Amino acid sequence: MRRWLALLVAATTSLVLIALLVPLGLLVRQLVESGAVSQATAEAQSVAAVVGTADADGLALTADRTSASSGHAITVFLPGGDVVGSPVPRSPAVDLAARGRSLVAETSSGLEVLVAVQGVPGGTVVVRTILTRRDLTRGVPEVWLGMLVLGFALIGVGIFVADRLALALTRPMTGLARVSHRLAGGDLTARTTVSGPPEVRDVGLALNHLAGRISDLLAEERETAADLSHRLRTPLTGLRLEVESLSDPEAAARLQARVDALERAVTSIITDVRRRSQESASCDAAEVVRERVTFWAVLAEDQDRPMELDLPRGPLTVAVSGADLTACVDALLGNVFAHTPEGTPFAVRLAPAPQGVRLLVADSGPGFPSAQGAGDPLERGRSGAGSTGLGLDIARRTAETSGGSLLLDATPGGGATVILELGTP
Repeated sequence: MRRWLALLVAATTSLVLIALLVPLGLLVRQLVESGAVSQATAEAQSVAAVVGTADADGLALTADRTSASSGHAITVFLPGGDVVGSPVPRSPAVDLAARGRSLVAETSSGLEVLVAVQGVPGGTVVVRTILTRRDLTRGVPEVWLGMLVLGFALIGVGIFVADRLALALTRPMTGLARVSHRLAGGDLTARTTVSGPPEVRDVGLALNHLAGRISDLLAEERETAADLSHRLRTPLTGLRLEVESLSDPEAAARLQARVDALERAVTSIITDVRRRSQESASCDAAEVVRERVTFWAVLAEDQDRPMELDLPRGPLTVAVSGADLTACVDALLGNVFAHTPEGTPFAVRLAPAPQGVRLLVADSGPGFPSAQGAGDPLERGRSGAGSTGLGLDIARRTAETSGGSLLLDATPGGGATVILELGTP
């Protein structure tokens, strides 16, 4: 935009200057030519003033002195055909002036100014002054050059002023674009500084209002998700108690599995809503994984599951909130306990990776259903093992939110391995 405005001002200023300076240049040339003719006429008249009072020698001396002082060739044509002063041929204009008429005639080299002096015995005396092309344009190139420099200077000033004005327009607009990109990237705290022309200021105020409205809507969504959590947990707890009170162990176990699946589905929905509502966050992956493994270690001890834990000593910061990473680790460890027999060993390893942080959860169970032709375990809602299929989807979304990815592999010797690549802030 700055370039287009500069070009527009340059073109407009150039047209105005051309319309102004070209006639002014021609006028300057005409004034210089007119001044040269007036000066030559005055010189010729000063020589003509002594025609009647001086003899031929005195007239020649006057003509030579005037010619030397002015730099113009002055010639006096006497009635008898004699010539005094600069020796030049007699032109038709001299014959015309000899009839008693003063005039200015054009020649191949410039102009000749002729002054007729009457009342002299024997006829009319003609005094001629020669003006060359250089005499007629003396000082004109310098004036034209000055006007050209002035024109370019005015164009430069116009472009500079236009660029400053364009910058006053483009800087707020660039700021608006930058803030809009930050909002699109999830930074809901981004706000623009309202500045610039009234129209741009209105756009800035509208963008800030929109960003505030988005933040309010997301806050309402988080509150709705929290309310949904409380509303659903209570009936699920009651349903679980009813299932535990059943006398038939097989029916109780089957219904318990369905209640667990329903609870995981509800947890996944709430987690997904919260993840989409939350702003960018980070946490210490080592601390979160250690806390969750400690929580699951009690159940692992009850089921006689050997557990291997490998965590670094220092913190490992990842671009995921602590709540999201907690839900992700719980989903992965929950899958291990839900889909492997009791006594099956598992391992949890966390270590730095070239692209961030790598979390590995491996077990020695039957492996993924995909290995048995039951479908893709990463496809949402299709685990193929009697579950909701949301555990791995939660882990995948957590990894992708941080800028990482989720990989599935087989454990050497049999079993399933989940590799979670987490990005760093």
